[in-house]
Amino acid sequence: MLENNYFLENEDLKQYFESLIDWEEVVEAFEQGFSDKKEYEKTGKEEFALAPGNKEEAIEFYRSVLESAGEIAGKEVAPFAQKMDAEGLIYEKGKVRFPKEMINAVNQVKDAGILPYSIGRKHGGLGLPCSVQAILMEIFSRADGSLAIALGCMNLAETIERFGSEEMVEAYVPKMAAGELCGAMALTEPNYGSDLPNLQTKAIKGEDGVWRITGAKRFITHACGFDNKPSIILTLARTGSPTSGARGLSFFIVKSEDVEIAGIEKKMGLHCSPTCEVVYENTPGILIGEEGYGLVKYSMAMMNGARLSIAGQAMGIGAAAYYEAKKYADEREQFGKKIKNIPAVKKMLDLMDREIIAMRSILQEASRSIDLYHWKSERMKESGIDEKEIKKDNSLKKWEKLANLFTPLSKYYITEQANKIAFDALQIHGGAGYTYDYDISRIYRDVRITNIYEGTTQLQVVAAIGGIVTGLGAKGILRQYLDEEMSLFSPSGELLENRKKLEDSHSFYTSLENGTSKDEVAFELVESATRVIIGVILEKGLKKLDGEAKVQRAALVHSYNQDSTALLEYNKIRIQNKKEVALV
Repeated sequence: MLENNYFLENEDLKQYFESLIDWEEVVEAFEQGFSDKKEYEKTGKEEFALAPGNKEEAIEFYRSVLESAGEIAGKEVAPFAQKMDAEGLIYEKGKVRFPKEMINAVNQVKDAGILPYSIGRKHGGLGLPCSVQAILMEIFSRADGSLAIALGCMNLAETIERFGSEEMVEAYVPKMAAGELCGAMALTEPNYGSDLPNLQTKAIKGEDGVWRITGAKRFITHACGFDNKPSIILTLARTGSPTSGARGLSFFIVKSEDVEIAGIEKKMGLHCSPTCEVVYENTPGILIGEEGYGLVKYSMAMMNGARLSIAGQAMGIGAAAYYEAKKYADEREQFGKKIKNIPAVKKMLDLMDREIIAMRSILQEASRSIDLYHWKSERMKESGIDEKEIKKDNSLKKWEKLANLFTPLSKYYITEQANKIAFDALQIHGGAGYTYDYDISRIYRDVRITNIYEGTTQLQVVAAIGGIVTGLGAKGILRQYLDEEMSLFSPSGELLENRKKLEDSHSFYTSLENGTSKDEVAFELVESATRVIIGVILEKGLKKLDGEAKVQRAALVHSYNQDSTALLEYNKIRIQNKKEVALV
């Protein structure tokens, strides 16, 4: 693995942070008048000591966190990733043992003070906006995907912060921020993966007022905890009748010491990430929020955050694949020249290069939408603003709808492209890449899960298609977004042509009367919309650059939109043909 600072020595990532993120709007939305700093000045509470007092301080604070993370990931974790993968996990009598190198890595992140990156400052966390969290996930995932997942699980306290009672928050969140507790999401069951409305694990409230849960969960990451730290397992269970569907499900806190870890999966990749089978036998649970809202409110909110985290994870693993391929192509000689100069190899590297900037752009736009909606509304609640007033905010409504669309689009697009990049990166390594001598074999195995777990690509398409169909309507939010964003720069001919192709595809799609026909070409419409959205983000970003940096990026953006032109034409024909067949 390349060993350097994964933030400071990643020019594109650093360029995004320095020039392409609109910190004015992100800081304004997230910091809400720098209320945490004011609280520190008023009370002297130590948890607010690092809170910024102005935009410049906020940006510098975010930068310092990313620089520290980049140093640990690139110089302390990456050199041991292959050893960790080879050693893997050991399961024995309900306990899971982790490689000492992974334990050391988590401890280094903790000692650097950056472990609780998504937990609120008032509970001992860093309180970082999603735009920064996404970069952190990318940085750590580039070093090792299993490590990034462990850190993400330790930040699941956000769900308790948001929906738990005051007593729950005080009991668990500060301990998670201190790295004393891990977190886990227990949704999936042996016979129910994505079909959550029909899961059967049940919870019954006893006469003593205690809920007790019986059933089994499968594929539960870190349900065993981490090292000597137990987990708080956020569990979805049925409190209604066996046929009550989504409205019969509730959400619970369960302690890992109260369940049986029946085993861990032997997996193709992510060898240091424990995927557990969990057995509940009259296990005590603490109800989160209201009964019956476990799936429709609490789990869905948690899953949306998890999906964006997996997009960030795939972003990091995809970047690792690209940089390893680039390094190998620069060193390997064949036919009297470096293989990077062989046209077929150069073509692959160039495609990876432009896809990396495309992936990062949609990840950051999704993060931006969450910062301008979710985090802004949460801050407003904390400051005492009435929820009815918050719901009247048209800006929040807009970004909420866009966040609900951009999250599945990011998860689908980034994970699919990361898999393609890893595939080509291994190809560039040739036969050597198929051995364990190079990190690319591990990277190739690790990335494969990303377009499967937390909702497959196909389910992300289902989640996104409605927002695209209605969003591109005459008064739709996606149409409004595209119009507003494109008014900020002079769109290229390719981008204008691509938007026209998208409009045509949307028209053909909405004219289909058969639901099955629509399902068969839903992916084509989602893919076309995603490529256009990314094209808009990329071209808009060029306005913020100048000099050689702008020239280099403009070439990549031009090539990306050219690729999109061909793809959108193909998708349009596919959808149009489906309409014509339907008419016959």
